[in-house]
Amino acid sequence: MKKSKASFEQQPQFVYTKCIKEWWPALDANKQISQFKKGELIFKEDDPIKGMYFVIEGVVKVHKHWVEEKELIIRFAKENDIIGHRGLSTHSDVYPISATTLTPCTVCFLDLSFFYATLKVNPAFMFDFMMFFADELRLSEQRMRDLAHMPVKERVLKTLLTIEKKFGINDEGFINFDISRQDIAAFTGAAYETVYKLLIEFTNSGLIKTDGK
Repeated sequence: MKKSKASFEQQPQFVYTKCIKEWWPALDANKQISQFKKGELIFKEDDPIKGMYFVIEGVVKVHKHWVEEKELIIRFAKENDIIGHRGLSTHSDVYPISATTLTPCTVCFLDLSFFYATLKVNPAFMFDFMMFFADELRLSEQRMRDLAHMPVKERVLKTLLTIEKKFGINDEGFINFDISRQDIAAFTGAAYETVYKLLIEFTNSGLIKTDGK
């Protein structure tokens, strides 16, 4: 991790656009901009919660320990997304998940006390954060139902559609982000070997096309 001074392009837009301009000097004084290399941990499961993170550039996977030393990817975060909010609780003071960069990333950090102050002073920011939390809860509940009731083949297809919706499609028709089969399996909540075979099946049937590993 490398800390850096923020340029205009490195402002966390999710925060600044929803906060009153009178609060911007406080944001300038309190935000911490850090750069992470690909594969670095931003924070890990059971770390004490220190604050909120806002992705300015890059892609992050939010994941947690699952069965038999495996991981379950909860979500992917990209530019203007929030990470760390799952640690907010009146019953716990640790992060229940980890966040790891999948690309080089620039991230803005607001410590917890200043983040709470920002919520109290800025109603528009608080409202958007509340709606973000509501959307996250709905998606989490849907994923739990999928893991419990949806066959793995359908879950893999839904995973691919979810990733496509998140990152879009490039000019060649591929998902606009290089994601590994291992991460597809971890997001699906299925064994790598099963997902690998299904991806080959989908490719051979012409349902999808792949490039690389």
